Amino acid sequence: MLTSDARLRTPLDAIFFDCDGTLSTIEGIDELAATNGVGEAVKILTAEAMGQTGINPTLYQKRLALTKPTQQQMTWLGQQYIKHLTPDVLPVIKIFQKLGKTIFIISAGLFPAIAILGKYLGIESSSIFAVNIQFDSNGRFLNYEEDSVLTHNEGKQIIVREKLKQYPRLGYVGDGLNDCSVKDLVTRFVGYGGAYYRENIAAMCRYYIKASTMAPILPLMLTADEVSKLNSDEKITFQKGLSGLV
Repeated sequence: MLTSDARLRTPLDAIFFDCDGTLSTIEGIDELAATNGVGEAVKILTAEAMGQTGINPTLYQKRLALTKPTQQQMTWLGQQYIKHLTPDVLPVIKIFQKLGKTIFIISAGLFPAIAILGKYLGIESSSIFAVNIQFDSNGRFLNYEEDSVLTHNEGKQIIVREKLKQYPRLGYVGDGLNDCSVKDLVTRFVGYGGAYYRENIAAMCRYYIKASTMAPILPLMLTADEVSKLNSDEKITFQKGLSGLV
């Protein structure tokens, strides 16, 4: 149920979405690791990063050193992100875009794969923050963007602080510890647990979604005036969102 004090009265300028476990129900690095025969080892590291310690350069390097994804697998993973899209993500993002909000994807995942998802969602590559990766002439793993701030737990915070200069009213949706690092910076932070419920993350969030749909983001991030501008199909998604708030 949405209480009156939860309703925004001034529109948001832009919204950040995490990728893995938020826009898509999979953890990309875990999918790659499973394909390359190191699934269990990497899954343990991912769970540690997302729910316990946060991301850090050492853990990040360990996962990629184990996985060694190929260039061809980046295309495959991008398609997997789309295949496992969180329910109602596409109409939710289309509504935000219709209302003039800039949409960003921010992730410690790998840029080539996330850019494929971004294109599908109508999000410019310049609005995607992720970690780039390098391959040799045969498309084999060579290295990654080791100096990316996103390999640090405070990396998302650094990027959000910079964007606040241009977009003073930001929304943010994410599922992990490194997402929670921005919750005191933005106007409206929402934890998403529809793919991976994490009790400690839920305890940190004033607003936390357990439903397996992105629709509840709409009542949490739209003003009453914006809701009045929705067409009949969009209002159905909005009502589904209201039903998903508990």
